[in-house]
Amino acid sequence: MNDGDLNRLQQTIGIPFKDPGLLKQAFTHSSYVNEHRDARHNERLEYLGDAVLELAVSEYLFRRFPNMPEGELTLIRASAVCEPSLHDISRRLNFGEFVLLGRGEEMGGGRERPALLADVFEAFIGALYLDQGYETVVRFLERHLFPNISRHYRLDAKSRLQQMLQQSDMGHPAYRLVEEIGSGPGRRFVCEVLAGGKPLGTGIGRTKKEAEQKAAEQALERLGDGR
Repeated sequence: MNDGDLNRLQQTIGIPFKDPGLLKQAFTHSSYVNEHRDARHNERLEYLGDAVLELAVSEYLFRRFPNMPEGELTLIRASAVCEPSLHDISRRLNFGEFVLLGRGEEMGGGRERPALLADVFEAFIGALYLDQGYETVVRFLERHLFPNISRHYRLDAKSRLQQMLQQSDMGHPAYRLVEEIGSGPGRRFVCEVLAGGKPLGTGIGRTKKEAEQKAAEQALERLGDGR
């Protein structure tokens, strides 16, 4: 990768590196190093980038889905950082054009291979973290990865209500059980959601969780966000 390629790559990602050598290393496959002994491959950067990526996505999901249980968060994170997801971003950013490959890997179509491009993306994240810090990594992911998560996973009513109330400085929603109707399999729960002591909505469900979601849905409708 010559200086011109490095400059074009930095223009593609919109981030000038303090140490362009780190960026070049992130795009250097081990097959290239086998033929150019003075080069450094990207596998250590890939290892670091994998950890940084997992932390950044975990933090994003933790904040984005405040009522989602740990198991579901784990599943979404796995989907967000899986090979197809990272390959898709690399492809959209034309990362394959810049990868340094050995002759055999080049002839074998490595430049288009999903696993290789996913690894390059992780290595790039590792290099970006070392060169620019965690916050720059997060800003990059906010442009290229986090929107994909938001498109595929819709917030539940309780999470949407909490976001709306926080954005409107109305405080945090509080849920309380108002009544239990019946007994046995036919039992129903009535829950109410309040903010600042003011009732916002009421819901009925077969479980307390379902009743709270129904209450949040009614509150959203009243507040003008009944999507």
